[in-house]
Amino acid sequence: MPRRNRRAGKGSITSYTTKAGTRWRYQLWVPVDPEHPDAGLRQIGGAGYATAASADEALTKAKNDTTAGLRPNTTKTTLGDYAQTWLDGHRIAKTTREQYQRHITLHITPHLGTITIRAITATRIAKFYRELEAAGLGTNTIRKIHVTLTQILDAAVSDRHITTNRARDKAAKPPTGKQVREDTHELEAWNAQQLSAFLSWDRDTYQDELHPLWHSLAATGMRRGEALALRWTDLDLKDGRITIRRALDSSQAGKGEVKGTKTGRTRVVDIDPATVDVLKAHRAVRGSLSLSLARGDALVFGNDAGEPRNVRSVSNSWAHRVRKAQGKLGVEIVPTLKLHGLRHTHATLLIGAGESIKVVQERLGHASIAVTMDVYAHVLPGAQKGAADRFAALLG
Repeated sequence: MPRRNRRAGKGSITSYTTKAGTRWRYQLWVPVDPEHPDAGLRQIGGAGYATAASADEALTKAKNDTTAGLRPNTTKTTLGDYAQTWLDGHRIAKTTREQYQRHITLHITPHLGTITIRAITATRIAKFYRELEAAGLGTNTIRKIHVTLTQILDAAVSDRHITTNRARDKAAKPPTGKQVREDTHELEAWNAQQLSAFLSWDRDTYQDELHPLWHSLAATGMRRGEALALRWTDLDLKDGRITIRRALDSSQAGKGEVKGTKTGRTRVVDIDPATVDVLKAHRAVRGSLSLSLARGDALVFGNDAGEPRNVRSVSNSWAHRVRKAQGKLGVEIVPTLKLHGLRHTHATLLIGAGESIKVVQERLGHASIAVTMDVYAHVLPGAQKGAADRFAALLG
């Protein structure tokens, strides 16, 4: 075809001969850049069709895609390939990138990666979320994966692979904010007797080298990563204070990298005399192994080589101790509890004892008191009874 006769949308179907018989191909002129039609045209096409009708159907679809402004010849682009390309070219904070990478590698690609972007439907996305639920993922985690998937498909719309982001369709049915909040309120925590029973058994019977870590987490409400990033210079054992400046990055398990606290703020937490004694004894033990392990810049809860512990291994060690304690003391005395449950235990015990929400917020390092209220308001002692009594008093 002479160049002067080219125009967008002009297509043709031709036959050719192969050893297997007659085959058909289509060719179509499309804009080089759909957003800038004056930038010129290029030819796309497909071949290997067994009949003229099937080649014509493919040509019609290619024309429709061009009319809709979709990028041509991307019908075989899979979600897995596109998601990784999107992330590699996305300029975002390191920790956010690592979270997106986990979502893509562990969840999106295994479940949806082989499906072409154009074949993704809201129904299939909804099924994906239900599969994650069946695998035991919490609603908050699934909600975060939904945000990642939504951003990927938003980019696919911008890149003209698709015209509509099906993750934004109501039929996709991700966990709602209400569901996440309801699940958050189902906190796992021990009462004072259960916590005391475990810590006593862990110290005296199990003689656990990690006992100072468990005790410190329970006594301060620190996050796991915050405790594992503590250095002796962060502890004031004379006045009984811990300064929390940083956290071990759980997304870099085993690499020892640190980041700021979750809110990006430093906070100071007072500790009781018993906790001071536990930490003093722990420092003495560390120093007996090597003087370098008790120096100011050494990690408080590092391994025997002074290196950061693997955060996931620490959680596994906790679960192992809980199971051992249950075997000796019984499940009623030591119910199953995840390591993060020590943080909830710290907060609920303080609130139950009448401590102010503001103080609890400061100890936990929540960004605002609203976060603490949203999570722990339901355990405020007597809050509902007080309201009922006040209402009754209004009626005389």
